[in-house]
Amino acid sequence: MGELKDKAKGLGNEIAGNTKQAVGDATDNESLEAEGHVQERKGEAQNLKGKVEGALGDKV
Repeated sequence: MGELKDKAKGLGNEIAGNTKQAVGDATDNESLEAEGHVQERKGEAQNLKGKVEGALGDKV
């Protein structure tokens, strides 16, 4: 179950991060754009964690 939860959270953070990047770029808001990059990376890490948990059978 943890695998799906982490993957879902990761996808949500990736989408939110990409949105922040786009808005920051469109409005010349470098701070928001940078925040979006950080959030996207967080989402990628959560997604990777979910994949690892799936491969190891949620024993992590």
